[in-house]
Amino acid sequence: MQTQVWPAILSLVGVLFGGGLSYLVQANVQRRTERVELRRLATERAEARRVEQLELLREFVRVAQRAERAAEDRDTTPSWKASAQDALDELWVCERMIHILFDSSLHDLARAYVKALDHVLWQKLEDGALWDYLKGPKAAFLAAARSELSR
Repeated sequence: MQTQVWPAILSLVGVLFGGGLSYLVQANVQRRTERVELRRLATERAEARRVEQLELLREFVRVAQRAERAAEDRDTTPSWKASAQDALDELWVCERMIHILFDSSLHDLARAYVKALDHVLWQKLEDGALWDYLKGPKAAFLAAARSELSR
């Protein structure tokens, strides 16, 4: 009787050992697959965020250019005031989006640039003073934006 039990016990041990190894291999493969998928999703999310940031900066620069042009072409007509106000409203929206999508250092520079544009739009400056007033905040913002995008 004892000789008949040993082959059955060894067979059972072999099945348990094989099943355990199979389980460990499957669990390891599953974890590795999940990690690869998480990395892929993180990469896709980072790429999408970068595209969104680039589009926001492009929009900010485009609207800032409109505001600069409005300050340069200053007059007191209602159409000029409406155009200048629209440009400033869009700039403030872009500035808030920069606050959401970028570090606070870039946001602070964007805010300073928008405030400078706001000032030159509504305050009469001497000839040539417009560009001198905007040069510092504009250059600082553009340099920080370039640095932010090169990361």
